[in-house]
Amino acid sequence: MEIYKIYKKHPIICTDSRNCPKGSIFFALKGDNFDANAFALSALANGCDFAVVDDEQYAVDERFILVDNVLETLQNLACYHRQQLGTTIIGITGTNGKTTTKELIAAVLEQKFKTLYTQGNLNNHIGVPLTLLQLTKKHEIAVIEMGANHLGEIKALADIVLPNYGIITNVGKAHLEGFGTFEGVMKTKAELYDYISKTNGKIFLNTGNAFLVAMSKKAKLIGMGRVLSYELANNEKGHVVAGKVISCNPFLKMKCKNAAGEFEINTQLIGTYNAENVLSAAAIGTYFGISNEMIKKGLEDYQPKNNRSQLTITAHNKLIVDAYNANPTSMNAAIHNFAQMDVQRKVIIAGDMLELGKQSAEEHQKVVELIKEKGFSSVYLVGKSFQATKNNFRTYSDINELKEEIQKNPITDSFILVKGSHGIHLEKILEYI
Repeated sequence: MEIYKIYKKHPIICTDSRNCPKGSIFFALKGDNFDANAFALSALANGCDFAVVDDEQYAVDERFILVDNVLETLQNLACYHRQQLGTTIIGITGTNGKTTTKELIAAVLEQKFKTLYTQGNLNNHIGVPLTLLQLTKKHEIAVIEMGANHLGEIKALADIVLPNYGIITNVGKAHLEGFGTFEGVMKTKAELYDYISKTNGKIFLNTGNAFLVAMSKKAKLIGMGRVLSYELANNEKGHVVAGKVISCNPFLKMKCKNAAGEFEINTQLIGTYNAENVLSAAAIGTYFGISNEMIKKGLEDYQPKNNRSQLTITAHNKLIVDAYNANPTSMNAAIHNFAQMDVQRKVIIAGDMLELGKQSAEEHQKVVELIKEKGFSSVYLVGKSFQATKNNFRTYSDINELKEEIQKNPITDSFILVKGSHGIHLEKILEYI
């Protein structure tokens, strides 16, 4: 692969012509509303040594590398690079919790190994190859997050990543607009198991999740000695790690048990729904020979960010901020957890759950009924889908309407759950509460 020889001498990849470190290679990717071929020359002027393009009119000198398809070239380059290094790779996907779980796994593995892991939410057909191209000989393990909103996307990403191990956090109702049905979600996530099955890899399996167990059986992994299990259970027999929740008020506290003994973990995470995420990281750490003390340290030191299960204390209130993403499964988990917390004056600010397609109206109504059942002190619903439900709560078409309301009638002395899809931008209300 000729382009790999160039990459070896210039191992910095950029896709933004405005941010071009000296000695880098620019990949002229296309988007819905732009064609970066047109910016290739300016990328070179801004510091790149080479530009990969797929429109010959822009390949005006030897600094341009003309290919059939820039995106496919990026993906093929990343896969080839991954093969040359042979790094142990754990592929992770799931409906909810995959980003938090990925970071927890990395926090544990970093106690012993030089670890590369997906930064932020770079888990798609562009972000995954960009992450792989950051691998160096120094890295011993990589944790690569793979996201999807359409059928077949996990298979395509697995074929680039070539993971040795796989973990699916869970399956739930999300991106139904792209998947069509919950069965479509399961089929796509199971593509990771299918890849692992075909390549004789191993999976880390939450055996307390019936959907995941069924998916692993269908992929012919159960009973083949290729399943490393963990579970919220009282006994570690048969599991790499077993665990249980001690408390969550507001931070999650757990007890875990493996062959080396029992240990407590006092996390900085909000929500019992994070217990399985913590447990998976403990299982992976155990499997890779990390001591219980180091597993405990990695998990306890981890602080959530990017508005995921964060506790924020303001001048007037305490907030649980979980506004990066939302779907029916995660919304239900957050509401149930909030209802169980032993705190005074609970307030919910809930934003629409996006990309639910034909099931949107039904799923939003179910959330409204659950909120009614739990009887919170105050409820604010933001977004046109929540506005269309049958309810007696305060509703607002967008975040700006809610801002105006709260500026007129401030919320004080409350514990507030802020939960909604990123597209509703509930993070913009934080400075007002």
